[in-house]
Amino acid sequence: MASSSSTGSGTLVAERRGIPGAQFVEDVQTYLTQLGLDVNSSLSFLQERLQQYKLVEMKLLAQQRDLQAKIPDIEKCLDVVATLQAKKGTGEALTADFEVSEGIYSRAKIEEADSVCLWLGANVMLEYSLEEATDLLQKNLDNAKASLEVLVTDLQFLRDQVTITQVTIARVYNWDVHQRRIRQVGAPPSQD
Repeated sequence: MASSSSTGSGTLVAERRGIPGAQFVEDVQTYLTQLGLDVNSSLSFLQERLQQYKLVEMKLLAQQRDLQAKIPDIEKCLDVVATLQAKKGTGEALTADFEVSEGIYSRAKIEEADSVCLWLGANVMLEYSLEEATDLLQKNLDNAKASLEVLVTDLQFLRDQVTITQVTIARVYNWDVHQRRIRQVGAPPSQD
């Protein structure tokens, strides 16, 4: 959960699920003074933080893609188990095509099914009754959807932090350019 606190130079959001918050800088001079940094050190720190955000974003986007691919697979498995349950006890056979290997399919005729084998990953397949399989798949689907919601929220938080960091980089850089121009003209530096 994100928490926030206010400083003299800006607003700082602590973090969300391990993603550090970015500080919006209202007053660059105060910001640099409070951190005890010069402009170049501050810009280096901000650029490094921006790169860290980009790496975390790539990781979260990969997790999002995995979940978005996993959810339809789970839903398809739930449909198959529901079809098997509907055919159970009717004496009607079910003809199904299933993938044996990538791009290789086989046709099967299923007379009566009391159980199904579910691929759990890591080279593990277990046999479940149709009811247990439905419960397990529904639980997995609910968990995947909840995880996807959290990921979407994390990605939005991360994008906000990237934007704040980019704005801060621009503000520090522009402040430095302004200060250099003032020194060239010989006028006293402004407090902005």
